[in-house]
Amino acid sequence: MIAQLPNVVLLPDGPTWDDSRANPLALGCRTCPDFAACGGLHTADAAFDCGDRCKCADPSACDVVCRKKPARFRAQRLEIGGFSLDNVERAPVLPHPAFPLVVPLIDHGYRRTGTLKESFVAVPLYRLYNKGTGIPFFSNKAEVCAHFRISLDATIIASGVARDFRIEPWWGFSTPEFLKQLSSLGIALFTVPNFSVFSDVPRTDNLHAIKRIGLSYAAMVNAGLPTALHLNARTERDYANWLKFIRERQEVQAVAFEFGTGAGSEGRIDWHIAQLCALADGVGRPLILVLRGGIRRLVQLHAHFSRVVVLDTMPFAKTRQRQRAVVKDTGFLAWPSAAEEFGRGKPLDALLAHNIELSRRAIIDPPEPLYHSRAIAGVRVNRPENPGGSGL
Repeated sequence: MIAQLPNVVLLPDGPTWDDSRANPLALGCRTCPDFAACGGLHTADAAFDCGDRCKCADPSACDVVCRKKPARFRAQRLEIGGFSLDNVERAPVLPHPAFPLVVPLIDHGYRRTGTLKESFVAVPLYRLYNKGTGIPFFSNKAEVCAHFRISLDATIIASGVARDFRIEPWWGFSTPEFLKQLSSLGIALFTVPNFSVFSDVPRTDNLHAIKRIGLSYAAMVNAGLPTALHLNARTERDYANWLKFIRERQEVQAVAFEFGTGAGSEGRIDWHIAQLCALADGVGRPLILVLRGGIRRLVQLHAHFSRVVVLDTMPFAKTRQRQRAVVKDTGFLAWPSAAEEFGRGKPLDALLAHNIELSRRAIIDPPEPLYHSRAIAGVRVNRPENPGGSGL
């Protein structure tokens, strides 16, 4: 066994995050036919190449895009026209409306009886169509607003961020006819579905997901849907590829990013923030950022993007759990239970409106540089006796 040989050091398992400044290029990457698009791996776990990320016992039952399933891999690669973003179809420049800093995300209209009086609202993209048939649930904006119980004159964003099983059907349904149907819903801005880019799979799976994002973006814009390009990336080369893509395409006026999962972890968020800021600086024109999570770094992002739009998921999530936002003596928000007042069967309209307002204040006007921590379980806001604030 290798472990018993003299002068052989086995490196311990390390994080699979890519960091070219801390780790050398994996030995097997240079000879890979996809090295130009991929850029190779720089991880701390001594992988020979990304093939070491394939851990499945039965390749026939695995849905990861991987060379160990040659026939399927060939079909998956042909389906997207290769891994390079260079051959993604160009699209027209569409007008994008102006959005405020904070837009509440409303997941559905259940447990409410009235209409939410918000001028700007986000809804989940996957809620607009049947994931089994691909048929839109709605035929016009009035039906969308009635379902989510939002104002008919509200400006709506459809957010493509969701768990994989909710967004994967999009890839099979997003035909020109399907996208044309969505264009009749009066949505002001869509964000591309965030096809996942994991760190513990072969890079071919990452490149396949990234290319699907690029192709989806082009299809949506060509169908007349104002769309923000979702930036999923694992390595510096991924960000460099996105930078080239955006710089060459004037139609890309807005990008989207999600910090709610791996990218927002304590050990990785600063790396992604640095990459996003460098991308914004490198594009050479104003760029809007549509953000989910990452509010701890809003000040940094504001310095590089022309506008940041936060899709605030907290108020709806806390309302669904019957929790009410309150301002503690420390200035942070706490979320104690409001189940006694808003128990089973009672409408949640007032609770949702209250939570939206306090959460918005917490993001727009914190009393000091914004800080958010799961340990604190809240967001700092102005104390009632001190209505001033440093702002953003």
